[in-house]
Amino acid sequence: MANTLFDKIWDRHVVQLVKDGPTQLYIDRLYCHEVTSPQAFAGMRSRGLKCLRPEKIYCMPDHNTPTHDQDKPIADPVSRKQVDTLKRNAEEFGLTYFGMMDKNNGIIHVVGPEQGLSLPGMTIVCGDSHTSTHGAMGAVAFGIGTSEVEMVMASQCILQQKPKSMRISVEGKLRKGVTAKDIALYLMSRITTSGATGYFVEYAGSTIRSLSMEGRLTLCNLSIEMGARGGFIAPDETTFAYLKGREHAPKGEEWDKAVAYWRTLRSDDDAVFDKELLFDADDIEPMITYGTNPGMGIPVTGVIPTPQDASAKKALKYMQFEAGESMIGKKVDYVFLGACTNGRIEDFRAFTSLVRGRHKAPDVVAWLVPGSWKVWQQIKDEGLDKELAAAGFEIRQPGCSACLAMNDDKIPAGKLAVSTSNRNFEGRQGPGSRTCLASPYTAAAAAVTGKITDPLTLMN
Repeated sequence: MANTLFDKIWDRHVVQLVKDGPTQLYIDRLYCHEVTSPQAFAGMRSRGLKCLRPEKIYCMPDHNTPTHDQDKPIADPVSRKQVDTLKRNAEEFGLTYFGMMDKNNGIIHVVGPEQGLSLPGMTIVCGDSHTSTHGAMGAVAFGIGTSEVEMVMASQCILQQKPKSMRISVEGKLRKGVTAKDIALYLMSRITTSGATGYFVEYAGSTIRSLSMEGRLTLCNLSIEMGARGGFIAPDETTFAYLKGREHAPKGEEWDKAVAYWRTLRSDDDAVFDKELLFDADDIEPMITYGTNPGMGIPVTGVIPTPQDASAKKALKYMQFEAGESMIGKKVDYVFLGACTNGRIEDFRAFTSLVRGRHKAPDVVAWLVPGSWKVWQQIKDEGLDKELAAAGFEIRQPGCSACLAMNDDKIPAGKLAVSTSNRNFEGRQGPGSRTCLASPYTAAAAAVTGKITDPLTLMN
C-alpha cells in the first residue's frame, strides 16, 4: 500500500491505538521555553513524577529575554520570574538548559535545527504553535498545550488524533526578490488562514526543492498560520548538507546509517492525499499584509481590496487603511528583522544586501535581532555587522524580541511596523501597534526609505 511521508513517520511512532479515541504517539524531542512550561513542571512535581527520558528534553528561554544587556538581571519582574523559573525547573528535573548568554541559546525554533537536535523522521513537540518550523527537517513537528507538555515529560508520549494529509506543490522558478516568506504569505492569501485546518501539510514541487534550509524553515514556520496542524518537507541533499557536522547530528557510521534511512523518507509516487493544491511560482511577487491576520496579504505593489465582511472592515479600521489605497508609500515607523520566522543568517544576508551603500531613514526605529547566538556569531564572522553599522543599524542580542509583546521590544500604539515575524494580530507587537508582515528584502526597503517600498526598485 502506498503511503505519504506523514503516514510513514506517524505510523513508525504509534505506541497504541485507542479504540474510538486518539493515538498514543511516541515523541522523539520535547522543547520547553519559559512561557508554557511552568504549569507542566508544577503538575509533575505535585504528582511526584520525574521526566521519563530527560535526555530527550531541551529547555531555553526566548520569549521574555531582553535583546540587550543579557549579562545583567532582567529588569521586568514578570519576565525575570519566568526565565528564572525555567532554569530552576530544568535543574530540578535534570534537563539540558541553554540559558541567556549561553552560546547555544536563542529562539528555540532556530536553535533546534542549527544544533542538529531536530532531525528527519522525528516527532517533535513544544508548547508553542510555531513548532511546525522543525518540519523543514523532514520531521512531524507540532505545537501542544501545557497539559500535553506535562504528558510528554511524564511518558515521552502524547495522545493525538491523526490529522488529514494535504500536499501543497509549488512549481517553477521564483522571480527575482521573491523569498520563502513571500511564498507563505501568497499561499495564505489564496487559501486563507483556515484553509489547512485539520490537515498536516507536505510542501512539494520544484520551487520547494530549490529553497535553502533557511527558506524551508521559514515556510514551515508559517504552516500554523494557514490553520494546519503542521507542515513539513521531505529531506533531501539540501537537508543532509545542512545537518552534516552539526553538534548533535549523528557522526561517523551513525551518520551513514541515518542518511540511508532519511533517504527513504518521501511520499510514495502513488500516495493519495486527502487534499492536493498546486501553485505556479511565477504568480508570486514580493508580498505584504495590510490587515490583522497573516492571510490578508497582497503584492507589495498592489492595492488594498474592498472588505467583504465586518471582520475585514474592522481590520482596515484598526490598521488605519482604506480600500483601494496603494501600500506603496505608506509611512513606516518601525522595522523588525528577526523571530523564528526570519532570524537566520540568510535573512540577515538578504537585509544587508539591500541596505548596503544606503542609510537607515532617520524616522525609522530598526530592531535587527538574530535568532540565536550562533547566528549572531555568523553575522560578526561575515562582517555583516560592520556593513549594517555603516548603514545606521545595530545588531541586538538574540531572542523573540518584537515578534510578540512579552519583552521590552514593543511597538508603540498607533505606530506602523514592517515586520519579518509571523503574526500581525491586533496588539501582537504591542498594545495598539500596527503590523505589516513582509520578507527581509521588503523590510530592508522600508528601513532605508522610511515607507513601504517595492524592494525590486532597490535591486535594479
